[in-house]
Amino acid sequence: MINKEILLGGNAMSNEITKLRNRSEVPEELKWDLTKVYQNENEFTEDINKIQEEIKIVGKLKGTLFDSSTALKKILKTYFAVERMTVKAYVYASMLSDQDTNNKKNQGLFSQVQQLYAKVAAAFAWFEPELLTLGQTKLDEYYSEDSELVGYKKYIDEIMAKKDHLLSEKEEKLLAGASDIFATPENIFGILNNADLKFPTVTDEKGNQVELSHGLYGKLLESGNREVRKNAFQGLYKTYKQFENTFATSLAAHVHTHNFQATTRNYPDAISAALGANDIPVSVYDTLVERVNKHLDLLHRYVKIRKKLLQLNSVHMYDLYTPITKLPEEEYTYQNSKKIALESLSVFGADYIQIVEEAFKSRWIDVVENTGKRSGAYSSGMFDTPPYILLNWQDNLESLFTLVHEMGHSMHSYLSNHNQPYHYSDYSIFVAEIASTTNENILTQYLLDHSDDLQFKAYVLNHYLDGFKGTVYRQTQFAEFERWLHDQDKKGLPLTSQELNNKYADLNKHYYGPAITNDPEIALEWSRIPHFYYNFYVYQYATGFAAASALASKIIKEGPDSYLRFLKSGSSALPIDVVKEAGVDMTKPDYLDDAFVVFEQRLNELENILEKLKR
Repeated sequence: MINKEILLGGNAMSNEITKLRNRSEVPEELKWDLTKVYQNENEFTEDINKIQEEIKIVGKLKGTLFDSSTALKKILKTYFAVERMTVKAYVYASMLSDQDTNNKKNQGLFSQVQQLYAKVAAAFAWFEPELLTLGQTKLDEYYSEDSELVGYKKYIDEIMAKKDHLLSEKEEKLLAGASDIFATPENIFGILNNADLKFPTVTDEKGNQVELSHGLYGKLLESGNREVRKNAFQGLYKTYKQFENTFATSLAAHVHTHNFQATTRNYPDAISAALGANDIPVSVYDTLVERVNKHLDLLHRYVKIRKKLLQLNSVHMYDLYTPITKLPEEEYTYQNSKKIALESLSVFGADYIQIVEEAFKSRWIDVVENTGKRSGAYSSGMFDTPPYILLNWQDNLESLFTLVHEMGHSMHSYLSNHNQPYHYSDYSIFVAEIASTTNENILTQYLLDHSDDLQFKAYVLNHYLDGFKGTVYRQTQFAEFERWLHDQDKKGLPLTSQELNNKYADLNKHYYGPAITNDPEIALEWSRIPHFYYNFYVYQYATGFAAASALASKIIKEGPDSYLRFLKSGSSALPIDVVKEAGVDMTKPDYLDDAFVVFEQRLNELENILEKLKR
C-alpha cells in the first residue's frame, strides 16, 4: 500500500498544509529506472557526440543515390541508424525533463536534443527530393538487384506518394532546421503549465488544507462534497485566468505554424496535412463529428440523470465527475491495482502477462506526483528502450484505469518493437489509442463480471459512462474546437483569449445541453489542454474508444489472436488496413453507431440497478 505521506508529504491527519514531495524524496521503487536507456550521463553524451559526427559525413552520401542499389541501401541504413540514436537520446532527455520540470539542467539537455533532432532532419533533407527524381522504374530495377531493399519498399512507397507535398532540397532543409523553432509554443505551454503556475490551497473532504495540483484536482472533482468540488474548480481556473492572454498567444502561434507548414507543402488545409501523414481520410474525422452530434441526445439524457440522482437544482461543470453511486470500499492503491490489472489483462494470454509483470518488476513506471513533475500520464519509449509509463497516482479507480490504459500503449510498443524491424516498429497515432482503450474496455467488463454487488456494478457502469463521456463526447468537442482554431487562423481572423473563451463556452453549451449550468470558468478549459498542441490528435481518442469497444467484445468472444497480430504489426501496413485486419472498418460509421448502442445499453442498465437499490 502506498502511504499518503509519500504521495503528498506531511501528516495527512493534521490541519497543516500538505505539499508535494521533491523528486529526491520519492522512493526509488516508485520511480522509473532510466539507467535502462543510459547507464549515466556520460553514455548519453557519447551518443550525442556520435550523432554530431554522423551529421558531418551525411552530406557525402548526397548524389550517390543514382550509383547503384547498394548506394540506396547504404543511405537508408545510415539514416535509420542516426535516427535511432537520436530518438533514443530524445526519449531519455524528455523523460528526465518531465520527471521534474523545475530541474534546469534536465531542461537544458532536452533543449539540446531538440536542436540536435532538427539538425539531423536538416542533414537528411536532400534524401526525399532526390529519391523522387530517381523514379519508380529505377527503383523497381534496384529491388530486383537487391532483395534486402524490398524490406524498405513500403517506406519508400510512402515517400513516393508524397511527391506533391515535398519541396526542393533547400526548402526541405530550411523547414527541417526550423523544427525546434516550430516547437516553441508547445514548449512555452509546457513550462508555464507544469512549472510556473502556482495553484492555491483548498480544503479537502477531511477539512485539510491541501496544495492544489493537476493530479489532485481530478481527485477533488470526484469528491462527494459539492463545496470541495466547487472550490477546486474555481481555484484552478482562477489561476489560469491570470495567464489567459499568454496561453491564447501560445496556442495561436502553434496553430499558425500548422497552417503555415500545410500551405508550404501544398495541402488544402492543416487537417489534410495532419491526417495525410498517416493516410487517414479527412472523412473519418468528419464522420466522427457528425455521428457524435447526432447522438448528443444521449449525453443530454446522461446530464439529466446526474441531476436527478445527485438531487441537484442545477448541474454545474464541477458536478460531472463525482460518482453518482456509492464509492467502492476498496482503496485503489498502486499495489492493489497492479493485481487487478494483471487479472483483468490475463484474457490476452500468458506471454502478454509476462511482459506486464516485467514492467512492474523492472521499474518501467514512474508512479507518484512530485513537485515539477509533468501532469497527466503517458507511455514513452522507443525501439532500444523499455516502453516507460508516467503516472501521477491517486488512490482511486481512475488511476487504475489510467494504469491499464497506458499499459495498453506500452504493450503495443513492446510487441511492435519485438516483431518488426526498426523502420516499421513505430505505429501511427491513429491506431495508438485503440490499444489503450481496448484495455479499458476489457477492465470494465472484468469488473462487471467479477462482482455480484449491485452497488459496485453501478459504480463501474457510472465510471464507464463517465469514460465514454470524457473520451467520445469530450474529445470530439475538442476536435471541433481544434478544427475551428485552424479555420479561424487560415481566414486571418483573431485568436485572442476573448475569441477562444466565447467559442469554447458556446461549444460546451451545445454539447452538454439545456440541463447544464455553463459556469464562466469552463470557457477557459481550452487553456489547460496540452493535446491542442499535438496537431489534430484528440479525435483519435474518440475513434479509438469506439473501435476498442468492438475489439474488446471480439476478444472476449473469440480470443485475442487477431488482436495480438494487430499489436505486433507496427507500421508494416496502412493504419486503416491494420485495424480492418483486426476486425473493424473505420472508414464506415458503423463502429461509431455500435459504440453509442453500448453506451445507451449501459445507461439503461445503470438506471435499472439504481431502481433496484431504491427498493
